Amino acid sequence: MLEVAVIDDPAAAGAALDPVRARLLAALAEPGSASTLATPVGLSRQRVNYHLRALERHGLVELVEERRRGNCTERVLRATAASYVISPTALPAVAPDPGRSPDQRSARWLLALGARLVREIGDLLTGATAARQRLATFAIDSEIRFASAADRAAFAAELGETVAALVGRYHDTTAAGGRSHRFVVALHPSVTRPERVAVGSNAGSEAGEGILGLGTAGPTGIDGPTSAAGLTSAAGPTGTDGPTATKEN
Repeated sequence: MLEVAVIDDPAAAGAALDPVRARLLAALAEPGSASTLATPVGLSRQRVNYHLRALERHGLVELVEERRRGNCTERVLRATAASYVISPTALPAVAPDPGRSPDQRSARWLLALGARLVREIGDLLTGATAARQRLATFAIDSEIRFASAADRAAFAAELGETVAALVGRYHDTTAAGGRSHRFVVALHPSVTRPERVAVGSNAGSEAGEGILGLGTAGPTGIDGPTSAAGLTSAAGPTGTDGPTATKEN
């Protein structure tokens, strides 16, 4: 079972979003059958089997084993992943495009960057899995508390300058065997308990200041040396990096 799987097919996304089927997917973190799941979900065995067939058809559950019980065969299934992410590819006509309106301090542009990240990593993972290779990626997840909005703005400016210097130092368009990579840096307020904001209130304006989404290459990049970097998603069918891509056991 995978830890996370990306759903990019519209029909599979619809199946996963169905409330009953979503409950079945969660229950099938451990192997189960229509018979064992019927009582917990409050449906007949026949109805559960109908939903399981749909999930299996879309690759969301897989057969673990078949057991003979008298004249019947019990099919034991398991979810293909512990959790799922629906890719914007499942909604191609309305998928966000960060190239349309780049704005480093726009939360909506940051959402568009995040959607592209899900789409591209999902595609690369599919290729890497098919090739039985690991995907070469790197990520940092941290939290920082600023004393003031001014400090946050200063941090964003310094971060942009530092990133520009690093990209300018390592970006090489002529190296034989080199590989392009997508590079994204994001900063946003930490999420706490949601609070209602009265209509007309300016309470949300402070939280929106200093939001930073730094991409690279052309209109989606930052100014300075990185604007010419042209870093894009890894090329090739698997997105793995030659010697750094190791076979999965």
